[in-house]
Amino acid sequence: MTQKTVQVAIPFESLIDVISSLNLEDKRKLWQMLDEEISQAEEDLLEEDPTVVAEIEAARIAYKNGDYQSIDEYIASRLGKNPNFVFETQMKADERR
Repeated sequence: MTQKTVQVAIPFESLIDVISSLNLEDKRKLWQMLDEEISQAEEDLLEEDPTVVAEIEAARIAYKNGDYQSIDEYIASRLGKNPNFVFETQMKADERR
């Protein structure tokens, strides 16, 4: 069985009226669906943005060339400490358990 698609033009004001008449549970379902749709649309736009694409490519090249910082090194630099500080601190915490 094939499915047929029907497009319906609904004036925006009518749509607002219908949404206003929904109960709270249905409004939350609609909100969740819209949030997911908006998030996906924003993600798709970012993936097509030439600036973002260029930044990702530059990061990949830097990583390939070994020009990156581990998360422990980054955290340590933000704390102004030795890069091994985070790792050593974690090991000490694990030993106490």
